[in-house]
Amino acid sequence: MIYPSFGNGYFRGKIAYEGKICDSSSEVLQRAECPRLTVRRSLRRNSRLICSDMPTIVNLGGPFYPAYKSKNPTFSADTFACAETTVSQLLHTATTSDHPGMLLGKVQSGKTRTFISILAVAFDNGYDIAIVLSKNSRALIEQTTKRLHSEFADFVNDGEMEIYDIMHAPEFFEANELESKLIFVAKKQSDNLRRLIDLFSENCPAMASRRVLIIDDEADNASIGYTNKQGLIEANKIAAQISDLRQAIQQTSFLQVTATPYSLYLQTAEVDVSNRTSFSPTRPKFTELVPVPPEYVGGDTYFGEAARSADDTLQSLIHYTVDHREFDRLKSDDRRRFKVEEAMTSLAVEGYRHAFVTFIVGGCIQRINGIKAGAKPRKLKYSFLLHSEAGKGAHNWQETLTVTLKEKLTEAASADAASFTDLVRASYDDLRRSLVLDAQPVPTFGEVLAAAKAAVTEGQISIKKVNSDDDVAALLDNSGQLKLSNTFNVFIGGQVIDRGVTLANLIGFYYGRRPNRYQQDTVLQHSRMYGYRRPDLAVTRFYTSPAIRHAMFQMEEFDSTLRGTFESAKAAGTDASVQFIGRAGDGSIIPCSPNKILIATTQTLRPFKRLLPVGFQTFHRTGKNGIGKTIEALDVRVLELCGFNADAPALVPLQTALDLLAQIETTLDFPEDDAPPFPWDAARAALCHLSQQHPDAAQRGQVLLWAARDRKSARMAAPGSHATYIETPDSEKTEGVLTRTHAISHPILFLLRQDGEKEKGWNDTPFYWPVIRAQANKHPAVYTSESI
Repeated sequence: MIYPSFGNGYFRGKIAYEGKICDSSSEVLQRAECPRLTVRRSLRRNSRLICSDMPTIVNLGGPFYPAYKSKNPTFSADTFACAETTVSQLLHTATTSDHPGMLLGKVQSGKTRTFISILAVAFDNGYDIAIVLSKNSRALIEQTTKRLHSEFADFVNDGEMEIYDIMHAPEFFEANELESKLIFVAKKQSDNLRRLIDLFSENCPAMASRRVLIIDDEADNASIGYTNKQGLIEANKIAAQISDLRQAIQQTSFLQVTATPYSLYLQTAEVDVSNRTSFSPTRPKFTELVPVPPEYVGGDTYFGEAARSADDTLQSLIHYTVDHREFDRLKSDDRRRFKVEEAMTSLAVEGYRHAFVTFIVGGCIQRINGIKAGAKPRKLKYSFLLHSEAGKGAHNWQETLTVTLKEKLTEAASADAASFTDLVRASYDDLRRSLVLDAQPVPTFGEVLAAAKAAVTEGQISIKKVNSDDDVAALLDNSGQLKLSNTFNVFIGGQVIDRGVTLANLIGFYYGRRPNRYQQDTVLQHSRMYGYRRPDLAVTRFYTSPAIRHAMFQMEEFDSTLRGTFESAKAAGTDASVQFIGRAGDGSIIPCSPNKILIATTQTLRPFKRLLPVGFQTFHRTGKNGIGKTIEALDVRVLELCGFNADAPALVPLQTALDLLAQIETTLDFPEDDAPPFPWDAARAALCHLSQQHPDAAQRGQVLLWAARDRKSARMAAPGSHATYIETPDSEKTEGVLTRTHAISHPILFLLRQDGEKEKGWNDTPFYWPVIRAQANKHPAVYTSESI
């Protein structure tokens, strides 16, 4: 193991050792009590302490890191601590090509600032060269290079460091040039990677003997991948080239950086590929978590428990439900469905119109409050994103629609029309609820109306398409954000507005992407509303359909379970583990290879997890699919098993619970396209799995059962709610207490008998609404009903 030092075997400056700052190498050695210490001179002016028994030492007093820290006083202490710990891990952990280190952040949480901090620490700890691999985007590679030049400008000016885009770097470096620290930035693209490989292996082999840190930014993007061709697994070209690069360098540490690590963690240990004689899959050796401060707004805010609340919360009010058929109207100009000249009034685009107006109203509210607090008006700018299609034709139509809507609003505002006032009033009333909950000032409606009128009549709104790398390159500023050239900025785009692109002050996001199969990493990277946005949260809105929102809730649950496992394992000093399970052909529950799962088909099982159908309608009492007799039979059976509204649940065999679910399934219908389908097979499989987790083998295969009657839940959520359908037939006061009191090692099945009254939206017949809840003692698991 190698421990860098500076000057004749002694460290100069401060050194971190076991969490304590030491003043000298002698103090470190005294603390370490290391018996076998030798010093050798390196090829350069530095020397290194070498000792196989010595614990990790990180030099914090070199020429790079202290200067970098002093230049960035706004960075949190946690960010710098993460950088120091990561370098410590890289120094003492053999990050082989098969098992690199992992820097795991969240979407737009500050991963770039953290890995640049890591570079500064690494250069003071024996690393000579850094390679930063980035997404295959010309705009973003230029941005990354600019960012590095900005952060390390003083070192570049002093000749201590050189930074190159690999496609513009010299083909050969003399020995004296290698005395400077070198950073190469490269796209994960064939020509870029080939040039890197040639530089290290052929053109300048002296580089291959230097200590190199490879940082693979957005590591799951292009770095990992296999293709199935006629039954043969082939490594994707980019993944294979990165593997070649790793093997060309003698002393390398490899650090992957991402917020969506699923393709990295969820790989099998070995991969046989037909198009490679040697290929090593990439799985993390260690994981360091990017610190996330309280002002960060992410998946937990948008799709956590508070966002699901039936009561108004700041998180639940973010959501505005859009009719899924509206997405088709925003895809192309079809006058049979919608006439663009009716953009101001047509119900066909009601959701998008409300989103556009609410964006303006929200921005006006923030500007009014900001100016009253002393902010400069020119600095108060806001953005809105429309992302519902990938095609450029759709973007052209959306631009036409948005421009027309703005023109219609301008006409109405100029004429002081009641239609304009009504639209502003609806948005104002919507946002007012959030402002009150967040204890924020609420300007008068008159102030907001006047500001909104000025916004649409005085040229304060800009509308821009962003659907190519060239568009992104033209609009990015030096900080990697899309330029806000006007007070209100509407961006219309698709896939190019994802990784690495940030929209400052984003307070409105209309999202309608509907793939046949949702990919976790892709959808999360679309989530441009994440970031350090807490001050604007009360006026922020997210517009999508119930089905898309349901999928994103599933993804957040999976993401938080996986991330939570890493965090708890790190705190306990143990290995992180999540169970992946599937259904075998004979119906049994078996372990599942995690790299085979499809996220959208999963059920994440963790303590007290709820599984229940939502958005259904009952069949009628009589007729072809009449459910009257089935409900009567269920009434008799439930009374025998556990009774109604008992003080405690009854313990029943698993098969009994499965039979009850099978009967209830025949009584519920899912006629709506926008209702998330309930995976009955997955629910039964999950219940089977949960029933087998009791520590006492004799107690396995049993389920707690509790039933209630005379419930009167409505089918549809109340007007103005973030949800379309009621999602909480159970309550924390009753069912929640029963779960936490009794469901310790057994899962519990609630059967909530509803009156099903017509005025509540049902078909005027009683029915049972089932709710499954996992037990407290449940190790995190992911069940998939469909594998790749």
